[in-house]
Amino acid sequence: MVTFVDETTSGDRRDAGWGLEIAEERLALRELIRRRVFQEVAEYNARTPRVFQGLVQPEDTERVLNGYALRTPRRIDPEAQTELALKAFAGNGFLVLVGDRQITDLDEEIELTLGTEVTFLKLVALVGG
Repeated sequence: MVTFVDETTSGDRRDAGWGLEIAEERLALRELIRRRVFQEVAEYNARTPRVFQGLVQPEDTERVLNGYALRTPRRIDPEAQTELALKAFAGNGFLVLVGDRQITDLDEEIELTLGTEVTFLKLVALVGG
């Protein structure tokens, strides 16, 4: 079980995190992001709430207090959302920390031991700077 935690550089932390069962002991960061995005998109598509709470903002949405509101209700494409997430990582939209270690390469393999916590640190632009 891997626990995902979302934080921002302004100190916001979403809930206590959520878990995803992963059978492999080692996984590339790229695949870990893909599985996380596919899971959150599947949960959204199953319920279709008004607000999508995910790693990155889907196209044709607006940022709201607790996520992203879709302008037109629809299902979200997990492949497209994964591509947005990988581009965001490459463009420093968020950092990934496994324990106390920052992972900087999408192809780096991460050791997934019991209780691994993966933090997605979303970078928040400074106002006026």
